[in-house]
Amino acid sequence: MSWFFIDRPVRRLIGLGLGLVGLLIPFLACAQSYPSKPIRIIIPFATGSATDTVGRVFGEKLSTLLGQPVLIENKAGATGIIAADLVAKSTPDGYTLLIGTNTTNAVIQMLVKNVPYDPERDFAPISFLGELPQVVTVNNSLPVKTTAELITYARANPGKVTYAWSNSAQRVSSETLASMAGVDLFNVPYKSSPQAMLDTISGEVNMYISDMIVAMPHIKSGRIRALAVTSSARSSTMPELPTVAESGPLPGYEILGLFALFAPTGTPAEIVAKLNDAVRKASASPDLRTRLGALGLEVLPSTPAELGARMRMEKQRWTKVAKQAGIEPQ
Repeated sequence: MSWFFIDRPVRRLIGLGLGLVGLLIPFLACAQSYPSKPIRIIIPFATGSATDTVGRVFGEKLSTLLGQPVLIENKAGATGIIAADLVAKSTPDGYTLLIGTNTTNAVIQMLVKNVPYDPERDFAPISFLGELPQVVTVNNSLPVKTTAELITYARANPGKVTYAWSNSAQRVSSETLASMAGVDLFNVPYKSSPQAMLDTISGEVNMYISDMIVAMPHIKSGRIRALAVTSSARSSTMPELPTVAESGPLPGYEILGLFALFAPTGTPAEIVAKLNDAVRKASASPDLRTRLGALGLEVLPSTPAELGARMRMEKQRWTKVAKQAGIEPQ
């Protein structure tokens, strides 16, 4: 039967189908040839932060596995919002990715008004990377050596104990400790974790619940005193440190830093799958696990669906924690 004798409605449907195929061909070709140029991984915090370290270690492995340079770009500022918004609004072609955290992809809307992106709607999950305990540190001149002593000191000096924070997770960690202990702490915001740590060491602030990656070198050198880790169990990296829950004692206290890889929503499924496969292979590398494990990070890759479910759960959990700590969006 010739085209001419096919019913007009049928011809329209066939034409529409051919048109859709024509539109899909470039995307399919792009996915099959991906990657054909350097990939950017955007880090929402400063050089030297835990997120930066995780991103750079994974970036090196991904570059080898994908056969293209993986360029690390730090876009610090606005509690991670600048970087996350940049990626959310990028072309969804797999060439601009985000190392997301609790701050950027779970709790940000609980702490900041008018966030310009939606942490769930605007990102395509690729893979979970891992989780990291924080560590409660104090300036060496503060007359406390345990979490219980810190709480006693804070009760005796209401509003006078200052704490540093450079991302939302650190702020929530500190305010949760204060809320559970029934003490009043004074918060001092910083633009970067390294600067917050340096000012804690110098005595500009008294306390800093820091990412373990940032704190560990200074703890080992004796420049700062560590009191406890924020995980529910002791860290294998620093087993001598008790948990906040046991040393406060503050039963139920647990805060972990989370790291994951995201692309903008609309990134082709084939590209997401290829990136997920590369992350899984990178995560299985003994030297990557050794490097990050020595810094306290537990490497935990996932499927995209598992990451999406994890971040939804984390959003609910952190929303509850922020409310219990009395933190309002600003």
